[in-house]
Amino acid sequence: MERISYSMLTVFVISLSFHQSMGLNAEGQYLLDIKSRIGDAYNHLSNWNPNDSTPCGWKGVNCTSDYNQVVWRLDLNSMNLSGSLSPSIGGLVHLTLLNVSFNFLSKNIPSEIGNCSSLEVLYLDNNLFVGQLPVELAKLSCLTDLNIANNRISGPLPDQIGNLSSLSLLIAYSNNITGPLPASLGNLKNLRTFRAGQNLISGSLPSEIGGCESLEYLGLAQNQLSEEIPKEIGMLQNLTDLILWSNQLSGSIPEELGNCTNLGTLALYHNKLEGPMPQELGNLLFLRKLYLYGNNLNGAIPKEIGNLSFAVEIDFSENELTGEIPIELTKISGLQLLYIFENELNGVIPDELTTLENLTKLDLSINYLSGTIPMGFQHMKQLVMLQLFNNSLGGIIPQALGVYSKLWVVDLSNNHLTGEIPRHLCRNENLILLNLGSNNLTGYIPTGVTNCKPLVQLHLAANGLVGSFPSGLCKMVNLSSFELDQNKFTGPIPPEIGQCHVLKRLHLSGNYFNGELPRQIGKLSQLVIFNVSSNFLTGVIPAEIFSCKMLQRLDLTRNSFVGAIPSEIGALSQLEILMLSENQLSGNIPVEVGNLSRLTYLQMGGNLFSGEIPVTLGGILSLQIALNLSYNNLSGPIPTELGNLVLLEFLLLNNNHLSGEIPGSFEKLSSLLGCNFSNNDLTGPLPSLSLFQKTGIGSFFGNKGLCGGPFGNCNGSPSFSSNPSDAEGRSLRIGKIIAIISAVIGGISLILILVIVYFMRRPVDMVAPLQDQSSSSPISDIYFSPKDEFTFQDLVVATENFDDSFVIGRGACGTVYRADLPCGRIIAVKRLASNREGSNIDNSFRAEIQTLGNIRHRNIVKLYGFCYHQGSNLLLYEYLAKGSLGELLHGSPSSLDWRTRFKIALGSAHGLAYLHHDCKPRIFHRDIKSNNILLDEKFDARVGDFGLAKVIDMPHSKSMSAVAGSYGYIAPGKLSQVLLFMMLLHFLNMHTL
Repeated sequence: MERISYSMLTVFVISLSFHQSMGLNAEGQYLLDIKSRIGDAYNHLSNWNPNDSTPCGWKGVNCTSDYNQVVWRLDLNSMNLSGSLSPSIGGLVHLTLLNVSFNFLSKNIPSEIGNCSSLEVLYLDNNLFVGQLPVELAKLSCLTDLNIANNRISGPLPDQIGNLSSLSLLIAYSNNITGPLPASLGNLKNLRTFRAGQNLISGSLPSEIGGCESLEYLGLAQNQLSEEIPKEIGMLQNLTDLILWSNQLSGSIPEELGNCTNLGTLALYHNKLEGPMPQELGNLLFLRKLYLYGNNLNGAIPKEIGNLSFAVEIDFSENELTGEIPIELTKISGLQLLYIFENELNGVIPDELTTLENLTKLDLSINYLSGTIPMGFQHMKQLVMLQLFNNSLGGIIPQALGVYSKLWVVDLSNNHLTGEIPRHLCRNENLILLNLGSNNLTGYIPTGVTNCKPLVQLHLAANGLVGSFPSGLCKMVNLSSFELDQNKFTGPIPPEIGQCHVLKRLHLSGNYFNGELPRQIGKLSQLVIFNVSSNFLTGVIPAEIFSCKMLQRLDLTRNSFVGAIPSEIGALSQLEILMLSENQLSGNIPVEVGNLSRLTYLQMGGNLFSGEIPVTLGGILSLQIALNLSYNNLSGPIPTELGNLVLLEFLLLNNNHLSGEIPGSFEKLSSLLGCNFSNNDLTGPLPSLSLFQKTGIGSFFGNKGLCGGPFGNCNGSPSFSSNPSDAEGRSLRIGKIIAIISAVIGGISLILILVIVYFMRRPVDMVAPLQDQSSSSPISDIYFSPKDEFTFQDLVVATENFDDSFVIGRGACGTVYRADLPCGRIIAVKRLASNREGSNIDNSFRAEIQTLGNIRHRNIVKLYGFCYHQGSNLLLYEYLAKGSLGELLHGSPSSLDWRTRFKIALGSAHGLAYLHHDCKPRIFHRDIKSNNILLDEKFDARVGDFGLAKVIDMPHSKSMSAVAGSYGYIAPGKLSQVLLFMMLLHFLNMHTL
């Protein structure tokens, strides 16, 4: 009996063992369900065998080592996994670590994850998770590390997040999180790191944040936080990094920040902070990096800043700081970077600054500094960047500059400097940019500069420099931009110019160069801009120049070129601006000009061209800025095909021998702002284009057979017919008419002079007359460009009095509405709140008008007009059907393929390159981001939102010396390539914050 019982027990144990070997335990089953919802293209999970009894040997799975083994770590990071995370994850109740970061997991984070009650570390970052963060996460009372960065998580952070009492690390940057920060964050006494930058978080920074007594790193950059920084921030005694840049924070910098004595980095740039800097910042004795640029701070720089003895980088640029540069800054012996550009500083540059032996980058440009450049700069051995442009500095440039330091960037342009260019600027062969333009420099370009091999950009325009074209120029094998315009250079342009193989920009205008253009220019295969206008060049235009297939701008105006234009001109497929006016060119205009499909501006006036206008010009559908063929010997009819140029804004055909009628097809030229057909042999009625009906007679004068518009009814006699028998009586009538007209004109002129004098004495009130008028009449307080045929009332009707249902976008400065107008046009209306005393929004409004209103480029959003009405500024833009790039990237899962992404990036880079290099005046956008890239129905990109733009070529205007927010100089010639590269990285979701 005992033997039977023992046998039965043995069988039971054996069978139990057999059963366990043949069946996977429950946690293994949960893991298999997780695998079933995952795409594993590289078979990383190939050893997850359902025939195993436990999953403890599977890749990425770790179990406890005790008798009752359970799964306590699941690490699947960087395995290229796709699909979604199964709710079965909630069955792994013993998990202490879950890491699925750097994969392609999508859909929602399962709420069942809240069942993993032992979880301490949860890494879900760098995936494609969407939806809101599940509230059930708040049940993980043991959780210490939570990382959800670089996903597409939306909605607000749950209020219950304050229940995670053990949490020490919370990283949530680069998502679509919205709403205000929950006040419960203040309950997280153990929180040491909180990073949630690059989201859509709004509202204020809660004062409860002061309760996070262990907080060391607070990063909330690139959000929409507003209102003031709470004073409670001063309670964070352990804070080492405060990163709040690129928000909408306002008010003053709280003096309580001075209590955060462990701060090492303070980054508050690109906000709306105002008022003076608190002197308490001088208490931050361990501060290494202080970035306050891009705000509205005013007053003097506190002398207490000199107490920051550990500071390495200080940037106060782009504010409204006044007073002098404090000498106390020289006490910061370890200072390496000092940027105070674009403020209102005055006085001299303190000689004591030259005692900062570790200073590598100094930028004091765009201020009101006077005096001379301290001679001590030439002895600073670590100095690599010196930018002092746009000041009122005089005297000579220290002649030993560059002897002891490896200068990288020197920009002293737009001052009153005299004397000669220092010979040793490139002695240590590190110089890549030298800009001494717009000074009063004299003498020759030293050979130490023309032999500087590293140089990428050499800008010496608008001085009094003399000599011939530098013979050793092309020894600078990296030179891509060379500007010598507006000097006194003489002699020919040498054939050696053809050896400058990487040259992209060559500006030689406004000198005394003579002789013929060398044919070797055709070897400059990378040349993009070539300007030799206003010289004494002669001979024919060499056909070889049209081998420069990358040319976008060609300006040969005001020389003495003769002969015909070579037919090879049609090979310049990238050409956007062609200016040949005021020469002695003759022959027919080549039909091949019609092949220049990207041309936006064609200037050929003031030559000796004959024959007919080529009909092929009507095929250049990109022509927008102007078509100028005036002052030539052209004859024959005006081609009807010119009516296809629907983007054209100015058409000048005056002073030729054109005959026939102005084509009726011109009725399609709805974008036309101005025209001139005077002094030809034109006949017949004017087309019914409204511009023709409103344009004065001066634009049609000298044509004997025109009628309609200013000439009166076409049924009567021709406006300029002559009858000898009536000559005497008509002379008397004309004499009386002239006398009356003269009296009227004299009276009007007197009134106009008084008005002009009145407004000249009120230069600040350029916009005020519009703003101060009564709002009773909608027409009295509105302005549109002449070609627009709609009123403010049309906008009200089209948007149902700016109802929210018509909103297509919201931004920092206002709301954008879609308006379908009666004329059939669809426009975007940006409505900005106004303040008659001059708010930032009003400044933004004026900046957009002053910059964008004059820009014409296919990759820049077009401004149709503006108005002020009943407390609102309105900007009227072209409507772009696809909206912003930011919406496509961060909204619903993006379907943009690689080709489309590249197209968008390239178009945006073209627009920025135009602003930085070719727009006159040049412009830095300063707020480039995905939300400010707009797309049409073909995904062609337009750079928009110029509320923060700065014009850098206007006298007395403000600007910046590099891209806002960047440290380290980006050469303007390379800027578009850098931006393109950065944008491509962004599109691929490879960047981190």
